[in-house]
Amino acid sequence: MNALSPNPTAPYYRPVADEVALFEAAHANGLPLLLKGPTGCGKTRFVEHMAARLGRPLYTVACHDDLSAADLIGRYLLRGGATEWVDGPLTRAVREGAVCYLDEVIEARKDVTVVLHPLTDNRRTLMIDRTGEELVAPPGFMLVASYNPGYQNILKRLKPSTRQRFLSITFGFPDAATEVAVVARESGLDTNRVAPLVRLAGHIRALSGMDLEEGVSTRLLIYAASLIAGGMAIDRALQAAVVEPLTDEPDVAQALRDVIAAVYG
Repeated sequence: MNALSPNPTAPYYRPVADEVALFEAAHANGLPLLLKGPTGCGKTRFVEHMAARLGRPLYTVACHDDLSAADLIGRYLLRGGATEWVDGPLTRAVREGAVCYLDEVIEARKDVTVVLHPLTDNRRTLMIDRTGEELVAPPGFMLVASYNPGYQNILKRLKPSTRQRFLSITFGFPDAATEVAVVARESGLDTNRVAPLVRLAGHIRALSGMDLEEGVSTRLLIYAASLIAGGMAIDRALQAAVVEPLTDEPDVAQALRDVIAAVYG
């Protein structure tokens, strides 16, 4: 497949700027890409869409505190009484010329970023110490990572030496018209009924940083719309898909219900 030809089977994604062209350019030039943005704004769907669009396999790794370099690279395991080397997702991606997506890379242990460095410069290599192999990434391989800048703190912050190895795109929530189209497309709910959900999201996001750590995501709007499309009452759907996921504090929950009442009347 031509890298610039859309794949009709690719997961749905609606561009909001030039992010598709930038991803394609990064892939064509063998450059790593860092996606920054709030939870549920479409970063993961974007990577899924682009991998399919480019016709590349995709390995997604959800990073966490216990994720080690060995989890990415691989390890020896006992199988049938014999010791066998088993590649990790990063190694498989390099061997196959795939896209490797490290979701919330900032959550991973520090030894993980050290492993990534040779893959994110002109060497494009992965050293497997346990086997003595040094893999050179083929042209199709691409490393993509993401994180949420809003959750950074002094203990969890990407070092400049790591950040400056990546091209970077900042994601935000789409404009209202685009978000209505996305939520309607993903949930099956009519756009006229989705529009109030998007207005509600705008009001709640305006409260971010005050009583909420983060505003309602497009993902949660899709959840709410899916429940409503399935016949659930609006107030119950919003309680389950918006209020409860955003807070455990009774006073904040009541404030959210007040915002919902103001939007829906």
